[in-house]
Amino acid sequence: MRRYVIKRLAQAVGVLWAAYTVSFLVLDFLPGDPVTAMAGAGMDSGQVDPAQLTALRHEYGFDKPVLVQYADYLGKAVRGDFGDSVSTGRPVSSTLADALPQTLQLTGAALLLAVFLGGGLAVLATYTSRRWLRQLLLSLPPLGVSVPTFWVGLLLVESFSFRLHWFAAFGNDGLRGLILPAVTLAVPTGAQVAQVLAKSLLTALDQAYVETARAKGAGRWRIHLRHALRNASLPALTVVGLLVGQLIAGSVVVETVFSRDGLGRVTAAAVTAQDIPLVQGVVVFGALIFVVTNLVVDLVYPLLDPRIVVAPGRKAVAV
Repeated sequence: MRRYVIKRLAQAVGVLWAAYTVSFLVLDFLPGDPVTAMAGAGMDSGQVDPAQLTALRHEYGFDKPVLVQYADYLGKAVRGDFGDSVSTGRPVSSTLADALPQTLQLTGAALLLAVFLGGGLAVLATYTSRRWLRQLLLSLPPLGVSVPTFWVGLLLVESFSFRLHWFAAFGNDGLRGLILPAVTLAVPTGAQVAQVLAKSLLTALDQAYVETARAKGAGRWRIHLRHALRNASLPALTVVGLLVGQLIAGSVVVETVFSRDGLGRVTAAAVTAQDIPLVQGVVVFGALIFVVTNLVVDLVYPLLDPRIVVAPGRKAVAV
């Protein structure tokens, strides 16, 4: 087990390094000059005192070769120092710390809703004996996946904010301002959870151990929840771990639609301004959440299915 955890941690470090490197290269290849934008002259450096531009480039290290910049930034990032934001001048860590609570609140609520609604839909669709109802319920997840997130958000705002006045349309107004963004973000995520879990449940219900449980007199509800769902939840759990990254990425759109403060809006503004330190801080933090979540998911597998053990040199094997 220890060897497995160490291996996974090493892989996590590799993912963080790759995320940092790719973000640095992408931002470096983008057209434009972040220092000129910070100086207040848009894309036309001729409107700014050249001495001021030179001083700013030296301060942020943009006058150095690209490889030297990369090595300097990476060395500081390893120590948890992502420098100061080019667009605001504030430390990146402070900017992320201010925006983090709102985004965690949004993504956490969306993940809970996605698991609850997607899991409930899958269980109901596979439990019902009415064929027409099953087909109707199983047709909802593909629809949820295909509908654009921003369209769902605009539809919810129009219906429940402007017409019914039940929830706040914009801003970070407590629970009233959280429900619609969380539902918007949860719709595609919950649909994917429902698709995977429903397919796994249908497969599990055809297994021999289910027939054995029926022969022993176990009730239908007990078989569905205790026997089939426990084994069918493993693929869905894997998907949930992968969808955490999608939720973080989706928060950019949702926070923009609902004018919420958070990492999404910080990311959008940072990319627009080519704020390299801030974008890299956001990317590394998002990658960190992703790898930690997936590590936790891998460690939870043996708790859900005792047949799965972590073997040296392997991810997980069934015994």
